[in-house]
Amino acid sequence: MGTNRLQTAVFAAIGIVILLLGIRAVRDAGTPAAVGGGSGSPLASTPVGSGAGAGPASGDVVVHVAGAVSDPGVYRLPAGSRVADALERAGGPAGRGRPDAINLAARLADGQQVVVPARGESAGAATGEDGPISLGAADQADLETIEGIGPVTAADIIEFRDERGGIASIEELDEIPGIGPATIESLRDRLQP
Repeated sequence: MGTNRLQTAVFAAIGIVILLLGIRAVRDAGTPAAVGGGSGSPLASTPVGSGAGAGPASGDVVVHVAGAVSDPGVYRLPAGSRVADALERAGGPAGRGRPDAINLAARLADGQQVVVPARGESAGAATGEDGPISLGAADQADLETIEGIGPVTAADIIEFRDERGGIASIEELDEIPGIGPATIESLRDRLQP
């Protein structure tokens, strides 16, 4: 009868070990390290707030997606992301949104605003008739409505924007031949990145 007690104790100990290993496996299966295999923090799928973060993490860009989108806001995306990625993160175009009016293939720049116009709006006028024109969404006709920008300069700005994958600040326009500090100051009220 001593053998039965010993066998029961051994089987009970093995059962407890198996149970503990099972609990640990289930608990570990839900952690990001087990799911993603990495130690980095996952990017949030919700808008970035104005909270504790001092700025974008290394390798990330923070962009403002506005206009006719399902969930406008400020989003953090990996460096190298495209306008299409930002639009997707913002829930896609709203019912009247015209994503074909902006360059979905352009690379995002940190601090850039992506404005998706609604049907009946020009790409640069998505923020309003008297408001600033978005450099990220403006077409040549939009830029030509600004005093001091003619067809050649408008085409140069669009080419510059598309080559760089966007414009993060008005000051970057200084790199375009023919646009200097005085012109940038006059454009500051009419343009936004």
